[in-house]
Amino acid sequence: MGHSQAEKAATRERVLRVTSRKIRAEGVTSPGIAELMSQAGLTHGGFYKHFRSRDDLITQAAAFALAEGTAKMERSARKNERDPRAGLIAAYLGKQHRDVPATGCALVSLGAAAGRGDQRFKEAYESQVRTYLDLIAGLDDETEDARAEAMVTLSALVGAVLMARAVDDQEFSDELLETVTTRLSRHVRGDTTAAT
Repeated sequence: MGHSQAEKAATRERVLRVTSRKIRAEGVTSPGIAELMSQAGLTHGGFYKHFRSRDDLITQAAAFALAEGTAKMERSARKNERDPRAGLIAAYLGKQHRDVPATGCALVSLGAAAGRGDQRFKEAYESQVRTYLDLIAGLDDETEDARAEAMVTLSALVGAVLMARAVDDQEFSDELLETVTTRLSRHVRGDTTAAT
């Protein structure tokens, strides 16, 4: 790749990174091209060198945001060598993840937009759901129902963070995260005893 092509690729990635954070934090409808390009340190005039339209940018930034989460999920699982699933659950349902949506999991912040989005957006979202399901299922000891358990786990993770971000009462938000963490961890271990 020539120097100018490498620069163009780096610039395009910078715009995608800025946009992916913006849409995770604020949604896909509000950021305009001028604002996004300015935040990437570029002028509005250079936009069409990289993207066909605003919708094209949003779709590509959504795919970028979704894919970015895979490495984070893998790192979270590796933090707890003895129980990788517990490590993943604890990190995903942590207050840091709730409080910083701009760098958080795009399954949470972009779910509704993907449901209303074009085919490419839906395909990117579905691909990430499938990737996470495979990752979570792979943390089990190849149990027969690992995929079903992964679906339950991922659904609870995404739903808990979504609700914890949406409610006004901070204590209730914390309670949602803590309760789902405890219940998911117990469910994964097969422990059906009463809560401690």
